[in-house]
Amino acid sequence: RASGSCLLPHTAMADDEERAAELKKKRSFRKFSFRGIDLDQMLDLSTEQLMDILHARARRRFSRGLLLKRPVKQLKKKLLKAKKDCGPHDKPDVVKTHLRDMIIIPEMIGSIVGVHQGKVFTTVEIKADMVGMYLGQFSITYKPVRHGRPGIGATSSSKFVPLK
Repeated sequence: RASGSCLLPHTAMADDEERAAELKKKRSFRKFSFRGIDLDQMLDLSTEQLMDILHARARRRFSRGLLLKRPVKQLKKKLLKAKKDCGPHDKPDVVKTHLRDMIIIPEMIGSIVGVHQGKVFTTVEIKADMVGMYLGQFSITYKPVRHGRPGIGATSSSKFVPLK
């Protein structure tokens, strides 16, 4: 009987370990991959290797020297400086830019960019999903229409509004 009572606590501990492992599986986050390439590998890619995984328009833009142009170099330098100046758990400072046609590259991930939308700068936090897209896609340039009631003269029935 004594040996039987020893087995009970042992099986209870095993159950607790299994439950802990199950919870850990539930809590684990999905590993990000962009077209089959992990985030760590994507940061190590050269420009030519990055071109191979991007869409055709971005490939053409890179082949024509996107990263060699002066405004793009300055933006990359400012983003790198902002990232370096902040603490390990802080968000970097906002870097304002008018370059709406800048293609998001892996080095920009984690930065915060103020993208000009014609009047003000829209703050955009760059995430890994955004690689290959344009900065302008995340800063809308118009105010979406909010449809309300039709005004006077908007429809033929609104002409017959009583004067009282």
